[in-house]
Amino acid sequence: MFFRVCLQVTMLIFNNTTSPSSSSFLLTAFPGLELAHIWISIPVCGLYTIALLGNSIILFVIIIEQSLHKPMYYFLSMLSVVDLGLTITTLPTVLGVLWFHAREISIKVCLIQMFFVHGFSFLESSVLVAMAFDRYLAICSPLKYATFLTDMMSFVIGLIICIRQVVFMFPSVMAVKSVSFQGGQELSHPFCFHPDIIKFTYTNPWISSFWGMFLQLYLNGTDLLFILFSYVLILRTVLNIVAPQKQQKALSTCVCHICAVTIFYVPMITLSVAHRLSSSTPRVICSILGNMYLLLPPVLNPIIYSLKTKVIRQAIFQLFRFKDARGYSMRSLRGRWDRRRQFSST
Repeated sequence: MFFRVCLQVTMLIFNNTTSPSSSSFLLTAFPGLELAHIWISIPVCGLYTIALLGNSIILFVIIIEQSLHKPMYYFLSMLSVVDLGLTITTLPTVLGVLWFHAREISIKVCLIQMFFVHGFSFLESSVLVAMAFDRYLAICSPLKYATFLTDMMSFVIGLIICIRQVVFMFPSVMAVKSVSFQGGQELSHPFCFHPDIIKFTYTNPWISSFWGMFLQLYLNGTDLLFILFSYVLILRTVLNIVAPQKQQKALSTCVCHICAVTIFYVPMITLSVAHRLSSSTPRVICSILGNMYLLLPPVLNPIIYSLKTKVIRQAIFQLFRFKDARGYSMRSLRGRWDRRRQFSST
């Protein structure tokens, strides 16, 4: 049902044509592999399904399970919401290109998607910083953790993340509204990406490119530095712990977050470098890196946290057990009711 709705949205957004007008761009999935798009779409759809189901389950479990109403899991629920938003933002365009070869997208729709893609990307970076701060307090200042990082403080941190996003994205929206683009150009990805689009402006692209680079370096760069600084302090605290078992226990609580940081920042940095070296980087490599940048975090984050976090894993098992028990009880009651009806009729 969900994919049917996405297909209807896709057909409304795109036209199935390869001759773009002056008010549209051409999206590209995997250059040189157009004949294999239908086969490539099978694993891609599988990854999107895992991302949507995995993050939805994580979010649902955190909402209904009272034992997970803690700051650490509040931030994890924020991460799941951001990953869901990022997945839904790119799903229609990716499926449109792979299934229907619907490559044409209007410039206005492309700009809207671009702001959502980068907006959710910056949000994910900010949430990862909040999660690093949570781990820093829990390990380096355990006595202050419960008194400082309360439910209200978690809400305030989430609000600050959103306000920070609006403050930096609003000038970008105003700046792009005054820019004229050269329609009919071919993009490098099946979604709209700022370094890809900004090359096709009538005016000097260096201003918009500089602003985009500034946002990425300032927001993602400072976030990454804060995360690295937090883990330097965490590692120093852990090394001062005498008992090896306590050291291992303290570090084990950071494994999931370290994995989440790695699968987010490594593809992002690699894709940025590839776009800066676009003349020497094959187009198919840029396309693969772009899809990894958008799909890896939403797909792997729920898997990592489900496998590595015992509390979440148990909550998910209890959820499915409850559904199985409820289904079994409904079937048994229905069977008893049918037997009573048969007995009364005889």
